[in-house]
Amino acid sequence: MTTFGGHFDDVLAANALHAEMYVDPDLMATAARGLAVLTCMDSRIHPLPMLGLEPGDAKVLRNAGARVTEDVLRTFVLAKYLLGVERIMIVAHTSCRMTTNSEDDVHQAIREAGGPDTRSISFLTAADQYEAVAMDVQRVRSWPYLTGVPVGGFIYDLRSGVLHEVDS
Repeated sequence: MTTFGGHFDDVLAANALHAEMYVDPDLMATAARGLAVLTCMDSRIHPLPMLGLEPGDAKVLRNAGARVTEDVLRTFVLAKYLLGVERIMIVAHTSCRMTTNSEDDVHQAIREAGGPDTRSISFLTAADQYEAVAMDVQRVRSWPYLTGVPVGGFIYDLRSGVLHEVDS
């Protein structure tokens, strides 16, 4: 009997089937292609096939809006020095709720959905997505623990599947 009241039964059942046919690929913990990718948590994005990658090729980080936060910077430092990362991509996407709503809109939507008052949280919304990506690229480039790491910014078009480079 699960301690979570059955809330995860569907995914646990799927995992049991997965485990029956699982073969350990014996991958290294390092990024085989020397790449770290920060992208949005949006479930419409599949980072590995989007970039022609296989499991083990890259370190993939995800958060709302693909924004560079303190935790992302911390993770990039670990990835650079301990996990073979030599280059970083920041990949935002079209139709992202973090670019179509203001901070106030997001706080209100959460309240209207029955959530708590979240005004103490910054959701890092951005009216100009290209500007936000360029700013985040610059933030990584200027982080003293990541000097010399090539960093690129991109917008992924959900309709066409094309990556557009962001000038930074």
